Formats: sequence, C-alpha cells, structure tokens
Amino acid sequence: MHAKVKDLMTTQVTSINDTAPFKEVAESLITHQVSALPVIDGERRVIGIISEADLLHKEEFKERYYRENYRPPLSTRLRHRLSRKGGDGRAKARGDTAAELMTAPAITIQPHASIVSATRLMIEHGVKRLPVVNADGLLQGIVSRHDLLKVFVRSDPDIAHEVDENILRHSLWAEPNTATATVTHGIVTLSGHMHRRADTHLATRITQRVNGVVDVINNLEWDVDDDPAPTKR
Repeated sequence: MHAKVKDLMTTQVTSINDTAPFKEVAESLITHQVSALPVIDGERRVIGIISEADLLHKEEFKERYYRENYRPPLSTRLRHRLSRKGGDGRAKARGDTAAELMTAPAITIQPHASIVSATRLMIEHGVKRLPVVNADGLLQGIVSRHDLLKVFVRSDPDIAHEVDENILRHSLWAEPNTATATVTHGIVTLSGHMHRRADTHLATRITQRVNGVVDVINNLEWDVDDDPAPTKR
C-alpha cells in the first residue's frame, strides 16, 4: 500500500472567505475546534491560511500601559525573518479581515502527492497542516501531521503480507529466493536466502518505503557477493 494524501486527508473542511471580519474568523475557529482555517476567494481557490496565532497578534500588540512600545522577543523576530511563516505580527495586529490576517500564499499540496512529499513540505515550512487543492487551486481537503501519523498504525500482518507478496516474491529476484518477512511493532525483519548480495540490499531499501514500516532489519544470506557495500551479518 502506497498511501497518497487523498487517502488520509479530511474532506469536510471548514474554510473562511477572504472578506470575513475578524470576529467571524475567531468564532469559526472556536465553533469548529480547529487551530487554523484555509482562506478562500469567491471561487473556492485557496489564497492563504489563518491560524489562532494570527488572531492573537491583536492582543499581543495592545498596550498594557501608556507608551509601552512593546517589541517581540529577538528569537521570534529572527524566526519570522528566516521563514515564510508568520509574517509581520504588528501589521496583522491592525488587520480586520481574513485577507489582512492570513499568512499568504498558503503552502498547499495536491491529492495524489505522496505522504513523503507532504511530510517534507510540513517540515521544510514549519507548518502543521496543508490545504489540499486540485490543479486549479480549488480546496479539496486538508491534511495534518495527525493524519500523516495514521500510516504507522497499519497492522503488522498487513505489512508482512505486502512485503512477502509484493516485494520478496517479485520476479525481479534471481533464484534461489527463500526470503521471508516478519513484522513486530512495524519493524520488519528479513530472513532467509537470496542469490546475490546486491539483491538483499535492494530488498531492504524497497521494504523501507512501505507505508507503516518503522525500521528494517536485514538478516538475509546470499551466495554471490556482487555488492561492495558493507552489510550487517
């Protein structure tokens, strides 16, 4: 099973129009118990994303006393300067509509993208969720870090069956091939015998790509040492 974003995303998405006033945005976040909302235009194209943090700038920059002249901590200013995320907090504090409060452009992904691609995008941009859009930029769903973790709750027997049937029994391998897979808590142990040492390394690498695999232990034996790469025996 090679899960795609479409297999894990939430399709019932709460979004907000770019013209929505501040209080409507706050009410939507609270009512739907979400921490962020995709911001869409009149044609449901995603043009940004708005989070709880974006709204809290309104309180952050309020004066506690006369002429306080508050500035965010240096670490916060540097983080915003080095990334696309966040933007100018003081400017957002003056915002009254979703378009003025949102972070734009939104980091988005398409439904048929791989889980690896989604994970790398989140880590690269430091975001916790990605609006899912089609080729025209229209909102299709949203995928979160929580959603991506679902690949790791796949059952051990299901993983073992895929590795045995779709990888180890594949016609790619030369005979003899008596390799088998056992799985415990997502950790796959490859045992048995393959003809070439290079095949054992390739089988390990392909198994590592299977959704739900936490790690791979290569206990395979071979006849022909045609791969100079070191291996654990």
